[in-house]
Amino acid sequence: MQDHVTPRRVVILGGGFAGLFAARALRHSPVAVTVVDRQAHHLFQPLLYQCSSGILSEGQIAQPLRKVLRRHHNVDCVLADATDVDVKAQLVHARRPDGGTLELPYDDLIVAVGMRQSYFGHDEFAAYAPGMKTLDDALDIRRRIYRAFEMAETAEDDDERRRWLTFALVGGGPTGVELAGQIREIAGHTLDREFRTIDAEAARVLLFEGSDEVLGAFGPALARRAARTLRSLGVELHMGTIVTDVDADGVSVRDRNGAVSRFAARTVLWTAGVEAPPIAGALARATGVEQDRAGRIPVEPDLTLAGHPEIRVTGDVMSLNRLPGLAEVAMQSGAYAGRALRHAVEGRTKRPKPFKYRDLGSAAYICRGRAVVKVGRLHLSGVLGWFVWLFIHLAFLTGFRSRLGAVLSWAVTFATSSRRERAFLSSKGGPPPGAGESR
Repeated sequence: MQDHVTPRRVVILGGGFAGLFAARALRHSPVAVTVVDRQAHHLFQPLLYQCSSGILSEGQIAQPLRKVLRRHHNVDCVLADATDVDVKAQLVHARRPDGGTLELPYDDLIVAVGMRQSYFGHDEFAAYAPGMKTLDDALDIRRRIYRAFEMAETAEDDDERRRWLTFALVGGGPTGVELAGQIREIAGHTLDREFRTIDAEAARVLLFEGSDEVLGAFGPALARRAARTLRSLGVELHMGTIVTDVDADGVSVRDRNGAVSRFAARTVLWTAGVEAPPIAGALARATGVEQDRAGRIPVEPDLTLAGHPEIRVTGDVMSLNRLPGLAEVAMQSGAYAGRALRHAVEGRTKRPKPFKYRDLGSAAYICRGRAVVKVGRLHLSGVLGWFVWLFIHLAFLTGFRSRLGAVLSWAVTFATSSRRERAFLSSKGGPPPGAGESR
């Protein structure tokens, strides 16, 4: 009789960059890998704003997880939302989309759940100011942007028209800067000759940031260049302001002196702040570790949890050496966790070297022919920065068809200012019923 040996069970929570790279690192290992994600696709988050602004389709930035991992014969995918971890029994509890529950046993657990949008204790803002972390968010924002121009076209008076043509963005990081630039390009180039009543180019884009600079993480020099480019596009920058209220008709902000101002805007987009999802808190309670202010989980130098060498935490949700929440950090930490586990399974007794992040730089797209790139001491902006931005994003897009589709879409947009992906469903994406807008 032939003996059957049960392979080591590895559960990976999250199919983003960290989870995907961890699964890839385990491809040839004698383990059974289960990737659990609430979505059935891997999403290229850095280009979500291009989907929301109509440059790229959702299929160009999202690929089915099963397709991406189809050649990884030891990997299975489960569509579910992890809700709890029983560290004693080594079980992950998860909820299926239909409400059913699952129990997934593990010998090793890799946590790669990423972060979600934070409203700093004001979750009621979410109904009026969507964030941009998921594909649903991007499509919702696309609806809101293009619907605003349509609503302005049939507005009954000038005040209502101005409110529809005013876009308020909260947060001056890469996502806020990229969205602000895109909306100004849509108004000034894509839609400039398509309406009969309104002047689309007159649309106002307001960007609110609590610090003194946009793109502060890129350093003072690039931050100043980015600010100059945004102002040249017509974006109104409001630095040193904190949003205190958001509703269906606009935002209220407080400046450094404590003065509160009101800005009427029918479209408010939130790009400020992130926090860990609930499963991170459940894991922290189960293992006795203390999360940081954003809910990140502190890890050992080898990305394991103190006292739990069978659990590794990767990507945005890990707290280690103040590493930023960048896609490259997620990729490298996921790959490291997968390799470390593979070496352990193969019987290599040598303790793995501590995780060391190699900073390959940061990039932010502002408008056609304008981007900022920071790679160590090398700072690029303008056209040269834009070409480097193109190369970086093409290199990391998942799948040949995604790269080819992105190149074709970018070529059309950059050459003609047209955007092919402008379809939206007008029945979704607005404020809740009774919030000042008919549904």
